[in-house]
Amino acid sequence: MSLDIHIHQTDLTVGDFREALKLLQHNTDKEGLHLFPELFLTGYPLQDLCLQQPFIDAYLLNMEVINNWSKKEWKAKNTAILMGGLHYHFDDNGLPFHIQNAIFCLIPGNELEVIYTKRLLPNYDIFDEEKYFTEGTENIIWEFNGLKIAPIICEDMWPSNFYTFDPVEEIRTKAKEGIDLIVNLSASPFHIGKLRKRIDRAKEISEVLSAPFIYVNKTGGEDEILFDGLSFYIENEEVKNIANPFQKDSFTIEINKNNKKPSPIKTPKTVNTWESLFSPQFDHLKDTVRLKKLSDEELESTLKALKFGIQEYARKSGFKKFLVALSGGIDSSLVLAIVHMALKEGQDLEAIFMPSSFSSTESRELSEELCQNLGVRLRQFPIKFLHSSLRTAFIDHLSAPLEGLSDENIQSRLRGLLLYARSNQTGAMVLNTSNKSEISVGYSTLYGDSVGAISVLGDLYKSEVFQLAQYINHNYGHLIPNRIIDRPPSAELRLDQTDSQSLPPYEILDPILEGLLSYRLSPSDIVDLGFSKEEVQKVFNLYQKAEYKRNQFCPIIKLKAKSFGFGYRVPICKAIRDYI
Repeated sequence: MSLDIHIHQTDLTVGDFREALKLLQHNTDKEGLHLFPELFLTGYPLQDLCLQQPFIDAYLLNMEVINNWSKKEWKAKNTAILMGGLHYHFDDNGLPFHIQNAIFCLIPGNELEVIYTKRLLPNYDIFDEEKYFTEGTENIIWEFNGLKIAPIICEDMWPSNFYTFDPVEEIRTKAKEGIDLIVNLSASPFHIGKLRKRIDRAKEISEVLSAPFIYVNKTGGEDEILFDGLSFYIENEEVKNIANPFQKDSFTIEINKNNKKPSPIKTPKTVNTWESLFSPQFDHLKDTVRLKKLSDEELESTLKALKFGIQEYARKSGFKKFLVALSGGIDSSLVLAIVHMALKEGQDLEAIFMPSSFSSTESRELSEELCQNLGVRLRQFPIKFLHSSLRTAFIDHLSAPLEGLSDENIQSRLRGLLLYARSNQTGAMVLNTSNKSEISVGYSTLYGDSVGAISVLGDLYKSEVFQLAQYINHNYGHLIPNRIIDRPPSAELRLDQTDSQSLPPYEILDPILEGLLSYRLSPSDIVDLGFSKEEVQKVFNLYQKAEYKRNQFCPIIKLKAKSFGFGYRVPICKAIRDYI
């Protein structure tokens, strides 16, 4: 006895019900079982959208359309669909009092039927499903064409001490005579290295239940959150099929009757818990600790993710033009290179260099060389005369000269002003060029270099920015001039300024920040790793005080398990204390 399983790795914009219907109508004519990702019918994440009446009305109407199509038009034989969607329960006033993250089954001639409801509702980092959803009460063994299938949804595969039960263990005890297949419908966000964790955990489950494992993941960019797809099939603890990353994809496998029984031993404790995803990434060298270097595989994955994230944000926001402010430094140069590599037919990219009286000739020359390498149009708009006029105006109208930090910041804000004026003229999307190290300690200017529709490097520490730039040069042609990579980082807002005058060296700053941002280490713990108390205290104070800047920052393409943005929520107003 065998069954064809069709895995559909989809990319749907949240709330695009028409496209979901079209995918069902045009991709389910083959016999067998068709699998679509978690919350396929709505998109994910939904946040408060799932509570808004216009969304609910449109969703329920689409469900009626799907039911009518199934009963009157869908003529496939020996076919079924399993797909994720929302199951609403309404009170007497028509308001939702229970919403369930469910797997719907659809068979030709029948209406949609809920067969399973998600048991484990993640409530950490970017997830807040307990706010919206009601958990399911039991696992099931679903039968189709004589095969026994155990369906689960995303988080149900990840054990934790925070959960009071393990759905995989419940399946093991329920399916004593064995099952033929485990199916996980997921909407699992990307971060560097996550695929290996997914596969390792899926192999554990496959071994415990003595059955093949299918993992169906969505792809797409939802604001700052990326979904990488990479749906896979595991049989005999070996990955037999895997879909392409960061794109729509599909594949078909054949499943046979499985005569194996689950392991009689209770599911062992595993290191592949969701908590394990948030460990700080360190290299412990002989006498010191440094930020873990990204491997070539991880750098390639990062590059693909950033190119995909830029395109998804632009596509779903309606942009076909991009604008990057160049400074002659590594961050803006890397952003320009990545956007250029991501460009598609019909899209346009423009760079603008806005020198002040403190900008070096080298910065101009390097910006020109970079744009020549990339074939990108470079505009030059000096701000030194605007800056000079503002200095005079402050004295004339406010009787206060622009000096020190206020004089530095106004140069950055002038650039932000001009950048968005140009954006208004051309309809181009502005790309932010700040890195994670700068954002962490507030080394940026509100409404200046912090502007942008989306941040490309905001989840990469400065040391990782250098790694990615070198990787691109080594593998994709010499795009970024070596002098840009080698020169000391500087904001060039005052004479002879360098980053090292305000911050510890990045090889020290970045691991300190990683310890803090992973939530696993206190400042005292970091000192115990070998860092000086003075440097840790300085970094910690800067990090604490910069919350008001981060709160107003643009979305950041998420690359790490712990990132600023949607999954990072800290009060702006709080006591700043010495915790060491």
